[in-house]
Amino acid sequence: MITIDAIPTVLGHTVYDSSHKKLGKIGQVYVDENTGQPEWMTVNTGLFGTKETFVPLEPAEVQGDDVVVPFQKDQIKDAPMVEAEAEGRLSEQDEIRLYEHYGMSSEHGAASGTTYAGNEKRSAVGRDTSGPTTDDSMTRSEERLRVGKETRETGRAHLRKYVVTEEEQRTVPVRKERVRVEREPITDENADRATSGPEISEDEHEVVLHEERPVAATETVPVERVRMSKETDVEEETVHGKVRKPGCVG
Repeated sequence: MITIDAIPTVLGHTVYDSSHKKLGKIGQVYVDENTGQPEWMTVNTGLFGTKETFVPLEPAEVQGDDVVVPFQKDQIKDAPMVEAEAEGRLSEQDEIRLYEHYGMSSEHGAASGTTYAGNEKRSAVGRDTSGPTTDDSMTRSEERLRVGKETRETGRAHLRKYVVTEEEQRTVPVRKERVRVEREPITDENADRATSGPEISEDEHEVVLHEERPVAATETVPVERVRMSKETDVEEETVHGKVRKPGCVG
């Protein structure tokens, strides 16, 4: 159990649920006006810790620099959204709603079993709110806009290749054989060959002709490599948000 003396040491510390999942940091602590014992704490949750959620402080335990509560993260995120009154107090109706949400009786605390005065209201003690344990001074606080960045997917690119068929033309020289009849007179040099056969006869000679024809074939050869790369452009964007800044009057 966290006592009134331990409040300054836990403010700003990180809160974890029963499964040790991180919830956020402690913003303020609300105490019983009669006993001065801590009853509630606010945990800064949501994007950039802009949401304050009320969590029962009585069953919380300090483990090193962390504060652990016996509730699940989803249960805490779904807690009723309540706001303290102008005096920094919780109304009886808001307390009853919160205790019912956490499965705790409005008559008794869940962990310690001590009596809880349901008709009383509780005031907040914290780093920026004056309470019954402070002096006659008042601390003035203001909200500051905290800006961050998140990365999200905007699109995907695919590299794909496809086949295009093109007509190509080449000129190729080819050779063709033709028959030509050549006659030569009988001379002393060829007389023996010319008269070696019968004087009168019939005969036939066959000559085989050849020609070249153009043929085409294809082969696949690598010509280049293509790859994809990413580049990052840095642009300036403006973020707007509302902050509250109270003033003091005498």
